[in-house]
Amino acid sequence: MLAETTAFTLDGISARPVRVEVDVQRGLPVFQIVGLPDAAVREARERVRAALINCGFDFPLRRITANLAPADLRKVGPGLDLALAAALLGAAGEISIERLAGWAFAGELALDGTLRPVRGALAMAEAARAMGSAGIVVPPANGGEAALAHGVDVRTIPSVAGLRGLANGDYPGDRPEPLDLSRAPALPDLSDLRGQEHLRRALEVAAAGEHGTLVIGPPGAGKSLAARRLPSILPPLAGGEILEVARIASACGIGAGAVSSVRPFRAPHHTVSPAGLVGGGSPPRPGEITLAHRGVLFLDELCEFRRSALEALREPMETGEVSIVRASGRQTLPCRFTLVAAANPCPCGRGEDDSSCQCNEASIRRYRAALSGALADRIDINLGVRQPGAEAMAGPPGESSASVRKRVITARQVMSDRFGGSRTNSTATTSELAVFEVEPAARKLLAEAHQSQGMSGRAHDRVLRLARTVADLADSNPIEEAHIAAALQFRRREAK
Repeated sequence: MLAETTAFTLDGISARPVRVEVDVQRGLPVFQIVGLPDAAVREARERVRAALINCGFDFPLRRITANLAPADLRKVGPGLDLALAAALLGAAGEISIERLAGWAFAGELALDGTLRPVRGALAMAEAARAMGSAGIVVPPANGGEAALAHGVDVRTIPSVAGLRGLANGDYPGDRPEPLDLSRAPALPDLSDLRGQEHLRRALEVAAAGEHGTLVIGPPGAGKSLAARRLPSILPPLAGGEILEVARIASACGIGAGAVSSVRPFRAPHHTVSPAGLVGGGSPPRPGEITLAHRGVLFLDELCEFRRSALEALREPMETGEVSIVRASGRQTLPCRFTLVAAANPCPCGRGEDDSSCQCNEASIRRYRAALSGALADRIDINLGVRQPGAEAMAGPPGESSASVRKRVITARQVMSDRFGGSRTNSTATTSELAVFEVEPAARKLLAEAHQSQGMSGRAHDRVLRLARTVADLADSNPIEEAHIAAALQFRRREAK
């Protein structure tokens, strides 16, 4: 007898539908799964057998063949267990499969038959809606996450035994409530940063315009402290952005289904590989830049990173997406993030201005070689800082994140009115830069700086984008000379 169900397999951060066909015939007892399954899918035979027996079903001692279509798509993960069990029970005559026609299934089976959560439940629910399924059955732990996909009927069952009630119409499953999108965990406050007014101002500009920032200074200057407080002054995620971030986190198994309006913050260690940073592997998986989508990517000790990993950031920083090409196909993953990097001025960290620094010119050159000129040119803000004095550390706290955030949100609204959607000044195209209103004195100052500093065309445009953000924060329509001057100061690595 033949029975069919629908399941999903993850392909990057998207869910691809899989048709599960199970045929039970006379012959020697064997359970075979075909259709490019990975090791986790092949091991589903033992999980399904034990789960069905422990839940009171009769496991057929016959020749069982399970086909996962399409056959040329690699099937990964244990999320196909529930669909395999439902199709097997239908083919063996244990349940009526007709009532389950049109439903999709996702879930991993424990040996006692209970359902364990799977990665990518939100993407699977959206895929079920897109293909017109009657609904999707998921584990209880994935119910709230899957229910975020409006327009599809989401049901949960605690164990594989619930399939009998679904098939008979006695138990329709539980309908979960969507996760609360309004909750937001407490974040470190910017008021903790003392004695670094220039750095605080740079963070505000970076948050408003999504400008990449590189902070260079000795240990203890507040570089890491400032970077970890950047999310507290960023605007909250909008509804569509929350689903984008939740879909990525769910597909990567991060957060255990937790969803909030706080933007993601990723801080990979400097030993991360290029594939771990931008994505890759077999099958390809998202990297840190995709996990930081719509949020902050913090690279501490930037000059300790592999140069190959840093160079891989160049194109994603420009386009906001990364394409991973393998023999099996191409995946394009979103990665619109705000880069914040911190580095020491030399290997010892003290800097050439410190008399105790013993680093020679050759060692400093090797240390800084990890950051190429091409990558540095793509970072809008290059800022040098020094250690704060004792008076500043003992003084009152700085301005709170809440007050800075209000100005950032106001500036973001101005940019949204200018470009539409959630775009910011850092994404302005060359044609959009040409129509910015710039006062003659400001144009003259920018031209003089371009000539004296030997700026590239990219650096020229980035100064203009920075100045536009400074003007938006000052509620000024034209870009004035002071705004250009401030933008030029933000691109100087000398500590002030």
